[in-house]
Amino acid sequence: MAALIEADKLHKAFGPIIAVNGISLSVCKGEVLGFLGPNGAGKSTTMKIITGFLAPDQGTSKICGYDVSTESLAARRRLGYLPEGAPLYAEMTPRRFLSFIAEIRGIDRKERAMKIDIAVERTGLRPVLEQRIETLSKGYKRRVGLAQAILHDPPVLIMDEPTDGLDPNQKHHVRELIKEMSAEKAIIVSTHILEEVEAVCTRAVIISKGRIVADGTAEELMRRVPYHGAVAIRVSESSKGAVLGALSNHPAVARIETIGKADGHVELRALPSNGAAIAADVASILREKGVAVNELFVERGKLDDVFRDITASGDGARNG
Repeated sequence: MAALIEADKLHKAFGPIIAVNGISLSVCKGEVLGFLGPNGAGKSTTMKIITGFLAPDQGTSKICGYDVSTESLAARRRLGYLPEGAPLYAEMTPRRFLSFIAEIRGIDRKERAMKIDIAVERTGLRPVLEQRIETLSKGYKRRVGLAQAILHDPPVLIMDEPTDGLDPNQKHHVRELIKEMSAEKAIIVSTHILEEVEAVCTRAVIISKGRIVADGTAEELMRRVPYHGAVAIRVSESSKGAVLGALSNHPAVARIETIGKADGHVELRALPSNGAAIAADVASILREKGVAVNELFVERGKLDDVFRDITASGDGARNG
């Protein structure tokens, strides 16, 4: 499948500061790419280059096959962009602003009302449609920015922190909207909210110091965490020895750790050898040995642990 978003060996420096250092990526129809990195990693600069709002020192970017530098208008017609802070005309109402955007987008006058109505419904702007934008909350301003990005139903969406300033209900609504639109679009979502990546993204790229240091699905990235797939076991302190005796010599169990004690109970973690799935074996062995287990579950790696590990060193190996 041909990529709708392509970036090839992008470089950008601001004086002595190298903001983007050789970034290449592609996103196909049906993909939602989570674009992650610590503050100052180069996320916003990369997105500005990909969308044609900033020229690279080296490298190229394409939207639906159109070079954003040499075929700018054709590329931008196929792009919806929600930048960081989404500049809006404060004195306008959302209705007037969206009408203005529809006009400069060249949307036929007969279709404008319908297109605006769809964007308003999708972003939940109906209650504030006639208020001046300067009077709106940060969350509603963000939704106005999102509405203008999707107004012309582009095949490519690039969004910088789309849920910034939204309350939990609004975040859920926007995430559901992204998932709804994803089947027919290629989408990049820059975010620092790692739960958002798990909720809506089919793939994640982590950058640090202007370079890609990880690329894979959320599940693939979480497997980097040493305890991913481990089995957590909660038993009474008096049963700890029985658990250790039952599991210590099992070939699929690499080791057993004590991770906490509370209220007369101990929490243990059985780590698998070679990524083996051991939950069924662990449960069966403990049942056979008559060990009373209060709780047993398979642990999953956390993206924030992966993120900290990779970006703290800045030299993680790229996957995928």
